[in-house]
Amino acid sequence: MSYSIAVRALCEFTAKVGDLDLRFTPSPTALEGIVGHRTVASRRSDGYQSEVALEGLYRTLKVRGRADGYDPTQNCLEEVKTYRGDLSRQPANHRQLHWAQAKVYGWLMCRKLDLAQINVALVYFDIASERETCLVETFSAETLKGFFEHHCQLFLRWAEQEMAHRQARNDAAQRLAFPHAGFRPGQRHLAESVFKAVSTGRCLMAQAPTGIGKTVGTLFPMLKALAPQQLDKVLFLTAKTPGRKLALDAAQVILDSATAPPLRVLEMIARDKACEHPDKACHGESCPLAQGFYDRLPAARQAASKRRLLDQAALREVALEHEVCPYYLSQEMARWADVVVADYNYYFDFSALLFGLAQANQWKVAVLVDEAHNLVERGRQMYSASLDQSTLDGVRKTAPQPLKKSLQRVNREWNALHNLQLAPYQAYDKPPEKLLQALFSCGASIGDYLNDHPQGLDSGLQNFYFDLLQFCRVAELFDEQYLFDISKRDLDRKRPLSQLCLRNVVPAGFIGPRLTAARSTVLFSATLSPRHYYADLLGTPANSVWIDVESPFHADQLQVRIVSQISTRFVHRQSSLAPIVALIARQFSERPGNYLAFFSSFDYLQQVAQLLAETHPHIHLWSQSRGMAEGQRQAFLDQFSAEGQGIGFAVLGGAFGEGIDLPGARLIGAFIATLGLAQLNPVNEQLKHRMAAIFGAGYDYTYLFPGVQKVVQAAGRVIRTQQDRGVVMLIDDRFGENKVRQLLPRWWSVGDALGAMPTV
Repeated sequence: MSYSIAVRALCEFTAKVGDLDLRFTPSPTALEGIVGHRTVASRRSDGYQSEVALEGLYRTLKVRGRADGYDPTQNCLEEVKTYRGDLSRQPANHRQLHWAQAKVYGWLMCRKLDLAQINVALVYFDIASERETCLVETFSAETLKGFFEHHCQLFLRWAEQEMAHRQARNDAAQRLAFPHAGFRPGQRHLAESVFKAVSTGRCLMAQAPTGIGKTVGTLFPMLKALAPQQLDKVLFLTAKTPGRKLALDAAQVILDSATAPPLRVLEMIARDKACEHPDKACHGESCPLAQGFYDRLPAARQAASKRRLLDQAALREVALEHEVCPYYLSQEMARWADVVVADYNYYFDFSALLFGLAQANQWKVAVLVDEAHNLVERGRQMYSASLDQSTLDGVRKTAPQPLKKSLQRVNREWNALHNLQLAPYQAYDKPPEKLLQALFSCGASIGDYLNDHPQGLDSGLQNFYFDLLQFCRVAELFDEQYLFDISKRDLDRKRPLSQLCLRNVVPAGFIGPRLTAARSTVLFSATLSPRHYYADLLGTPANSVWIDVESPFHADQLQVRIVSQISTRFVHRQSSLAPIVALIARQFSERPGNYLAFFSSFDYLQQVAQLLAETHPHIHLWSQSRGMAEGQRQAFLDQFSAEGQGIGFAVLGGAFGEGIDLPGARLIGAFIATLGLAQLNPVNEQLKHRMAAIFGAGYDYTYLFPGVQKVVQAAGRVIRTQQDRGVVMLIDDRFGENKVRQLLPRWWSVGDALGAMPTV
């Protein structure tokens, strides 16, 4: 059995030394890098060979890669690196890594062509000036062979450990038994469908009700598929922190089972949550955990590899024991973990770490996307960009003198749009060319300034620069799947300020390729209906399978009642307050316990809560507030004790509308006083028009389908186990419409609320 590794990955493992240094310097984009490599190749002689595939063996280690170029007439192997700025400021450990890669490729070329010696060149290409700096050395094949074998030997002990780990993992995974006494109703169907999807290399969309055990039901079959499908990793992607915790809990259940394989399960979190020194910069002169990071990394990596569950706490413990940064240790361990639990953005974002590693290392991965209905909106956010004029105003005042001219040009072109815009909001078919030119030119100016002033920018200008880079990147991708719009604010000012937005409408063009890049992707949620809506917006492959898993619950467990006598439309808001309060009070009187009451906005929520408190002061109530921190959200949930009685008020689609678990007496009912429709505003109306043009169902795609999905998710908080009993009141006459009823879960038995509406 051999272990295969790319040249770059080998050298990053064995040749990286010294400090972690993340001081920001503008680096070429991937596209600029490709263009730079092509420019260098175009300047060479006719016989020049580009992208030369090479490989070599050392004992059980296979090293493979593509050399940037080889010139037979000069007998010269070239490793090309594109850059911006002053090459003399390049850190010594970067140059050392580049030489290591070049020399490994040099030996592989000597071996391929049976050469006694070879010229090895590091070619640094400045993408701004298009100048080349060539560093050339001549090496004997024997010297390069010794260098290659030395680095292979450094890696081989780890490789042998990894091969043994993988063999033991795969052998045990095939014997893995389901970690519970039996499957819940519907759970076996889900697990079998997941196993079939990964076995046939297809994408699966699984609508499975809350309470079925989706997390274990999807993770277990993926682990069973590790050996037969030769999977390198399983990626479990979540939209929110609670989903990540559920995935780690499920992994722990499997790890604690009698037949558990020796898995490494890794949790990845955001950098700001993992940082030990938020007041320091990420380089060795500032942060003690960055100083000598690569020198201490091997011992930390070895210690971390012995842990089965590398959650946030375990990673921090290992990192601090070895005095390395926990966040960047987690990035290293992503290369060696078997199961990675992380946010969507780690795989779907433009610069997603896990997707980039999978492509670079040719990993075969299986991807589980939890609560996949969230991927539509999250995808839109990832692939959109915005710029705020108030931020521009601020940085113009404090910017260094060399940047003031380009910032002023952006401001001038921005203001010129205001003169053409009559309404506070205006959407355009495409961004204005003059404004884009000004933005691209400004980005280049700031980049040039950074090259000459490596101490960096003040935080305000740097944040604006990051936003500007994202905006320019998205602008290059702009097509019919996007809107460009301008929203004016501060209209009472003499010169109103505005926000520019490149708004992604259909993320399918970006998400679809990520789905197909995996061996199999499973998108699962309690709400993936209608199928065509999610297929259209997420870009699922044509051969994708869609299943609707039967519910483990029965209709008699959940009373679903439509209260059609009340309208929650904005124009009827005031007249709805008293009847809603009366309905809540009557239900609470008939069956005291814990309830959630969902509303379309904080204002609506507060009005109902205030009236209930005034007219029924004996009913204990508590309310969600804007911008609750994690501790405040937990305090809200802690009010739902098994012995308690009261009503928690929340906003539909917010933190308490999905992903929370309040089984048994902790929650016995929900009042949902809204159809969940998105706010009627100019942005959503533009989305509706674009959806109508693309899919022919503007209202449904913009308002109805996302709205009812929120309602079903909220109602799903009530019944969590097969022993639960509860009630859901759907408060609005529109719930009675056939089009809406068809979107509700099949297992619900929906009836109208009986009796005349009480009055206060």
